[in-house]
Parts: sequence; C-alpha cells; structure tokens
Amino acid sequence: MIRLFFLKLLILIPSIGIAQGLITNTINRNTTTLNGTWHYIIDPYETGYYNYRYEPYDEQVNNDNRAFYNNYHTDDKLELVEYDFDKSPTLLVPGDWNSQSESLLYYEGTIWYKKSFDYQISNPSNRLFLYFGAVNYKAEVYLNGHKLGTHIGGFTAFNYDISSIVKPKNNYLVVKVDNKRSKEAVPTINTDWWNYGGITRDVKLIEEPQSFIQDYSIQLKKGNNSIISGFVKLNNVSKKEKVTISIPELNINKTIEISTNNDIEFEVKAKNIQYWSPESPKLYAVYIKTDYQTLEDQIGFRTIEVKGPKILLNGNPVFLKGISIHEENPMRAARAFNEADALVLLNWAKELGCNYVRLAHYPHNEHMVRLADQLGMMVWEEIPVYWTIDFKNENTLNNAKNQLTEAITRDKNRACIIIWSMANETPPSDARNKFLIDLVNHTKTFDNNRLISAALETHNKDGVQIVDDKMGEYLDIVAFNQYIGWYGGSLENAPNAKWDIKYNKPVVISEFGGGALQGLHGTIAERWTEEYQEYLYQQNLKMIDKIPNISGMSPWILVDFKSPKRLLPIIQDGWNRKGLISNNGIKKKAFYTLQEYYNNKKYE
Repeated sequence: MIRLFFLKLLILIPSIGIAQGLITNTINRNTTTLNGTWHYIIDPYETGYYNYRYEPYDEQVNNDNRAFYNNYHTDDKLELVEYDFDKSPTLLVPGDWNSQSESLLYYEGTIWYKKSFDYQISNPSNRLFLYFGAVNYKAEVYLNGHKLGTHIGGFTAFNYDISSIVKPKNNYLVVKVDNKRSKEAVPTINTDWWNYGGITRDVKLIEEPQSFIQDYSIQLKKGNNSIISGFVKLNNVSKKEKVTISIPELNINKTIEISTNNDIEFEVKAKNIQYWSPESPKLYAVYIKTDYQTLEDQIGFRTIEVKGPKILLNGNPVFLKGISIHEENPMRAARAFNEADALVLLNWAKELGCNYVRLAHYPHNEHMVRLADQLGMMVWEEIPVYWTIDFKNENTLNNAKNQLTEAITRDKNRACIIIWSMANETPPSDARNKFLIDLVNHTKTFDNNRLISAALETHNKDGVQIVDDKMGEYLDIVAFNQYIGWYGGSLENAPNAKWDIKYNKPVVISEFGGGALQGLHGTIAERWTEEYQEYLYQQNLKMIDKIPNISGMSPWILVDFKSPKRLLPIIQDGWNRKGLISNNGIKKKAFYTLQEYYNNKKYE
C-alpha cells in the first residue's frame, strides 16, 4: 500500500486552531509579511488529502477514527517516501499559479503550498494572527500540523488566531488550494474570466495586544451630514475598556466604554467637514485608541443617496462617468494584486475621464479601493453572483452572504464605495428573486449608508428595449447591461432606439461595448477593427443620452482580459477583446471617443 505523503504534515495533531472574526485595516497594523517564494506540490488526485478509500485524513483524526493512522505509524513515526516540499519548485505569493508556470496555465485542481518561517512574539501576552487577503477558491490551512480551518470564496479575506501554535523557530505553514469550479459555488462553473488559482493576495502575520481593536465603522450618519456615527468592536474584552475616536482636524475626541465583545455604537457632531468627492477626495486621519494600542486610518466623509431619478453625492446630482475593470494586470496576463497594479488601472481610468469605476465581477484587492479613495474615484463593488448561480441551494446562498459580509467588513470605511452590487446578468425566476432579495436585506443589516444595485438584463418587444426585472423594485439604482451593435441590434438605428423602463429611479448602463483587436484597421462595417469599435461607441453614446433617467455608465471594459471562452484564432486567442486598451497597454481608437464624451459631459 502506498505511504501517502502529506499525512505527517496534516494530521499528527488534531485541529485546534480557532477562526476569528475578520480583522480590518491590516494595512495600518503591526504586520510581518509572509509574501515571497513558497514551495508547492501539484496534487490533481488530492492524494495528500484523501486515503485510498477517499476519506479525508484530517476528519479521520478529528473523529478519532485512527485506523489508518495506527496502521502506518510505529512509535508515532511515519516513513515518508513520496514527497519533499523543500525539493519541490516554488511559486511567488501573492500571485496566481497560471501565469507563473506554462504547465499550470489551464490547471484547475489542488496545489499544496508550504512556507517555513520563524517568529518571536514581542510580548508574551500578545496574540498573533495569520491573515490571507484572498485564496482562490477553497483554502484549507495548516500550521505546524494543526488544521486552522477552511475558507471558501476566492476574493475575500480571512484570518486565524495562531497564538498557541506558533513557535519562535521552524514553523511550517501548509495551505491546500483548490480552484476547481462547481455548480454550487459562487461564482458557478460558467464565467467569462480566467479562473486564476493560488494564494492571490498578501499573506501577513498580525501581532495584537490581548484585547485589541478588531473592527470599526466611522461614517456620516444616514440622513445627517453633520453627525459622524458608527461602532467599535474589541476582540477579547475581559474588563471595561475605554476607546477614544479622535479626528484632530475636526477637533473630535469621542470616548466610549466597552465591556463586551459586541459592537458598541457612537455618534458625535462635527463642524466644517470637507466632504469627499471626485473633485476633492479629502481623507481625514482618524485614530482609534485604547490603553493598549492606537490604530490609524484615513477616512473620507460624504453622503450618497437617490432622489427620484437622480443620484446625489453630498446633496448634488452626479453623473457616473465610469468604466468596468477586471482585477488583472494585462501586460503580464496575471491576477493583479499590489498597489502598482492598482495605480496602472486607476490612472488609465482617470486619463479616460472617469469619476467612477465598476470593479467587476468580485471584490478586488484592498489596494484598489484604498487608491480609489485617494484618487477620488467612486466605486461599484460586487460579489460573483454571476449568470447561472444555483439559486435553489441554501448553501450557495449562505456562501454568497458570507462573501458579502467579508467584502463589506473590509471596505465599509472607504468613502469611494457608493454601490454594493448583488449580481450580474442573472436570469429572472422566483428562486433567483428570493436569492437576491435575501442578499439585499443581508447587505442592509451591515451597511444602510450606500446604494444597492445589480447588473440586470433587458429584453426586446416590438422594437422596444424593456427593463422590467422585478428586482428593480428592491434596488436603489436600476442598472442593466446591453450590447446593441455587438450581440444583435443595428448600430445604424441605435441612436433612435426606444426604451421602456418601469422604474422612476436612476438608470446606469452597467455594460455596453464590442470587441476590437488593437492594430487591426478597416471600415466601420468590419467587426474586430478599431474603427468598428469606435463607431459602436459613437452610436451607443448617442443612444444613451436619450435613455430616460440616465445617471451613469460603466462600459465593458477598460482593458482586454484573459478568458478561456474567447476562442477566435488570431483575433481573440483566449482574450476578451472588448477593452479600450490592449493587453499590451496600447489605447484603441474608442478610448479617445469615450474620453472626449466624458470630458464634455455636463449634468445637472
């Protein structure tokens, strides 16, 4: 019988790690990076996780089913002959495995990562947490033979308390990463973007006091632009603690008392607030203080609401001049993950004339929203409830809710985020409606200060484009995708298209566009040429100006991105070519068409 190779690493000690609530604002905390080179082993049959009966090793030990363990141990020693992490190749973390090895380009399955590290906790009473910015899609995490836990969802952060497990020397961290698609997952099997696998965002060790500031919300109170309100949550409160919220520029020093692990709410009046906006993206230094720590953040204050067909930012009508963006660095055909990647993408959007971006189709890394805060770029953030989710599956709904919770928890203090989106292009049905309404209600329990939307679809009847999706009743903004001139419809007649929108709410065109191969030229009648794409934008922009209640748009898409669904030889070759910028960073003609439109756009 084969001696299975990961047994010693994974099950010598039963799982005792405790998953903690998400720690926010990790960028401003005392952290040690675990980024860099990690050894990896490809395991398509999951030999390191299941025995020959296809039973998980860690569950056997946790359930005291030690038959396999006893059969293969003598004096608690196992002869390990079929693996060696330290002789295995390495991958860079953060990063996807697809772009780092040609043999892994299309790989979907399990890869085991291993990182060794030393860490001496600076104070014996302090605690240490292991934090992952994201792992796509399912992560099972082990430290020094202890299973810390499992996280499902490829675009949100999670962390574990490892205080009782970590050693000063020779810690070994093992992560089983599985990016296989499944019907019950969020997203589901069928998507139009690359399924990048791996530990795709930062990995950090966070050292905190025994009782520490875990989370907080500091925003303008809904309906009042002169009161700052929110909550503070301490972790491991053992006695009554005083917490002070300080904003020196506003002469605010608000002290509250906390005696439980529950959130404690507060309100404080503020005078002479300089409100955050695209024209003036003011961020205030905010300090949350206890006897044990001071945590700083940079927070902007603004109001966002709808009134009839208008979107109001700080009480003034605003037109969302936007673009959709995938979390991808096109020049290296890889998942974007750092501040430099974010700067490239958002600076292109600024050059285009945007005041707004749709971060499709999942929460992007924290650098994107932090930088959007600094640059004054309003943001639509969404979770990957995309196309044909398993809407009748309760586990799928809970998964989506959890991803929403983690996204909102991380980003709720970012002024740039004005819209939480529930879904993209989901086919209407009773089951789907119930699913999305549950997500809307779930979102409102966490954050009622932002607008809620979803990218819906239109349908055509007797030459009229109709928007009557029942979900429009539950959304603040009625957004929809339309591709007249690309997926049907006449470009010549587009400016005269008739629209029937059933809701007197702000309308945002969440997607429109068409493909072009950069450098391919021809007439406006020839698909895939830059001239056709340019003409498509010209005609669609004329049409959009006439749509009732139009309050913004985010055309599809800023940059060409990788997608296995795009198979046309020579033209696509695995790339969705709807970008206004090529995967080599070269702007297409339509970029300048939209830029001119935005630069001249007036809205009241």
